[in-house]
Amino acid sequence: MAEPFPGRSPIERMLRPRSIAIIGASATPGALGASLLANLERFGFAGDMHLVSASRAAIGGRPCVKSAAGLPEGIDCAVLAIPRAGVREAVAGCAARGVGGVIIYAAGFAEAGPEGKVLQAELVGAAHGMAVAGPNCLGHINFADGIPLTFSPCVPAPPAGRRAVGIVSQSGAMASMLRAALHARDIAISFSVSTGNEAVTGAEDFLDYLIDNPSTHVLLMLAEQIRHPQRFLALARRARAAGKPIVLLHPGRSAAAQASAQTHTGAMSGDHAVMRTQVVHAGVALVDTLEELIDLGELLVRWPSRPHGSAAVISDSGAFKALALDFCESCALDLPAPSEAAAAALGALAPDLILPTNPLDLTAQALIDPDLYRRAMLPFFDDPGCGSLVLAVVLSSPTHSERKMAPIIAALAEFGPPKPVVFAMLGEDCEVPAAAVAKLRSLGVPFFRSPERALRALARLATVREPQSLSFAQVRAAARLPAGVIAEHAAKRLLREFGLPIPRSELVHDLAAAEQAAARLGYPVVLKAQSRRLAHKSDAGGVVLGLADAAALAEGWRKLHADIAKVQPALALEGVLVEVMARAGLELIVGLRRDPDWGPVLLLGLGGVFAEVLRDIRLLPSCVDAAAIIGDLHKLKAAALLTGFRGAPPPDLAAAANVAARLGVFAAAHPEIAEIEVNPLMVYPEGALVLDALIVVR
Repeated sequence: MAEPFPGRSPIERMLRPRSIAIIGASATPGALGASLLANLERFGFAGDMHLVSASRAAIGGRPCVKSAAGLPEGIDCAVLAIPRAGVREAVAGCAARGVGGVIIYAAGFAEAGPEGKVLQAELVGAAHGMAVAGPNCLGHINFADGIPLTFSPCVPAPPAGRRAVGIVSQSGAMASMLRAALHARDIAISFSVSTGNEAVTGAEDFLDYLIDNPSTHVLLMLAEQIRHPQRFLALARRARAAGKPIVLLHPGRSAAAQASAQTHTGAMSGDHAVMRTQVVHAGVALVDTLEELIDLGELLVRWPSRPHGSAAVISDSGAFKALALDFCESCALDLPAPSEAAAAALGALAPDLILPTNPLDLTAQALIDPDLYRRAMLPFFDDPGCGSLVLAVVLSSPTHSERKMAPIIAALAEFGPPKPVVFAMLGEDCEVPAAAVAKLRSLGVPFFRSPERALRALARLATVREPQSLSFAQVRAAARLPAGVIAEHAAKRLLREFGLPIPRSELVHDLAAAEQAAARLGYPVVLKAQSRRLAHKSDAGGVVLGLADAAALAEGWRKLHADIAKVQPALALEGVLVEVMARAGLELIVGLRRDPDWGPVLLLGLGGVFAEVLRDIRLLPSCVDAAAIIGDLHKLKAAALLTGFRGAPPPDLAAAANVAARLGVFAAAHPEIAEIEVNPLMVYPEGALVLDALIVVR
């Protein structure tokens, strides 16, 4: 059929259908087809509706046909509320009738094992260009147009022009939970989509559509697997450019897949860590819990403009002031001291009673003089160091709630408010007037029953980055490197040719040649065994340091070969590297790993115990500049060593960052490289040296 629906893609026809078929329609209460029909009637769907039932001639006064073959041509969306056994035939029948998209509720496909995978592959073959949601999904709800295509009971809740959230979840249960939680907070939802197994149409397809959808402003996503990582990263950048942030919850931390890694870089940069690095630098707000997914979603939808990362807290509890300081330190939320002008205004609120600090404790005086809340807000609103304001107010009874909330709401209505404000009560499930909560939300002020959740959400919001990356599109591919491990001497030669700082060295094969090389290079020297089968030389005794003269060199030569023979007696060395002994400096580990799905990432950390035992490392996309690399080095736990610890001169981080950035460009020129490790990179007050290097080629 030649382009019967110009301008209407299959996914749009499925998400915004003008005509619907229910295959498996039923009049039995609780049946999937019956629940779907009840939802459509409750929402008042005004489009054409067609019912398919093998056993009924009519349901609720609507006629039924026996199979998909009896449907008229060109229906936008067919919902399959039937068992697995009939799905393939129904999908093929829908494709033959020019249906735009199908939604498949039935489970028992790829998630159920080998037999189910075969059935799902057959289903894909039968789809013939249709959009397919599922199988094993709950369908979706289009609240913007009032079209529920799910069997989960739901009620109309149109966004009515408000900023709205779009939900994309591989889990149907989680989609339903998110929908209920957001609606309970009076947050508008445009679309709630359950993607299930994603046999044909995946989460990336729905994101692509919702980014362009004018009813959607924030995207919440729960994904156990991102099937097309590079496309997802491109969509994330496009979403940020469109002003539609993505909040992602992606469970599944595991480093098991790295068990066979050749380098420390591979072992320390697990799949989940690589994913986190790439999505965060693409501008995604990555969260770790369902609470954060909901809470951060609320902040983003209520606040079109994101505040800068510093916050102020006003409370009426001295104990909570101390708790907030501890909690914000643990979650890295900045609570700056008030500016000089703000401190003067706060100090005048109640001299000798209220101290001008952040958090600000209004004491019990606020119960006596509720206007204190209004007067305390003003200095923080005027303080440029305050990005957002948290009102952590004790609400221990309906009487207290009424007395405190009324003047606060009046003040917020008077002020605008000019900065993002969160009302975070202390009192958990204590009764609070529903009208007061609704009024706060109408002013764009989120209402939290837990200050900790509010502060954690603000801290997470502060970590959301603008997309950061350089383009390596102009980097020309170099001659392909041989597959396997490239030993140190050959790796260093390649890196030297690429402009990295490498110590002077010579590869030799006997002691006489080693003595001649050492004489040319100048003592002291180091000996290093060279073999592509010896990824970690030190562990096998393959490195001898500090050889000051010919006699020490001869003894070192003997020891190196004896130690290697004990550990790997059958190993044939490619030679021994004689290298100028580098002076002491700050040791860093710099590595690159190319994940087959997520692409290349840089690993940065302090060398030795800090990287291997304490896991004090940072990951970055490979295409970042030196400034971004320096910024992340300062986020290491041991970052104090980078600024001149105990009077030592600070190391040349610009030189170290340049080495890391050049590794990224080198890997772009050699897409066959799987891993690179420079360990250690010795950094001095001026300059840096690559003391060891290893390259793994696919």
